[in-house]
Amino acid sequence: MAGAMLGETAHAVWHLAEKVMFAWYEAKMFIEHAGIVTSDALHVLVGVGLWVLAAVVLRRRLTDWLPWLVVFAAVLFNEAVDLWVEQWPDAAMQYGESAKDILLTLLLPSLLLAVARERPELFGRRGLSQAPREPDEPTRQP
Repeated sequence: MAGAMLGETAHAVWHLAEKVMFAWYEAKMFIEHAGIVTSDALHVLVGVGLWVLAAVVLRRRLTDWLPWLVVFAAVLFNEAVDLWVEQWPDAAMQYGESAKDILLTLLLPSLLLAVARERPELFGRRGLSQAPREPDEPTRQP
């Protein structure tokens, strides 16, 4: 009896997960077809936007790994949904498209994270190990 209930629960959870995946896919298709940007450009924009939004919501700096990990998890979920819902005649082309989408989504957040961590002065802040800079112009005494 317990096994039957567990099986029914697992089936219900799987059915709910499928509904969520199909709803996400339909919403994503609407956004892609209603917008003025290409699907590839949308991946780039969403990657950066989600990275910044995750940092704000989680109250973390963009130099922290957690906002980047949110983007990574989101892109993996998105591509898993694409692979589950779409059935291309050539699986290699479909996997290649998914790999390209992952790369496009993570490219700018990854690049900006690395640069912000290694060269924070490029973003208007001195690194912790850097000595204060001398002012460009001497201050005038009255």
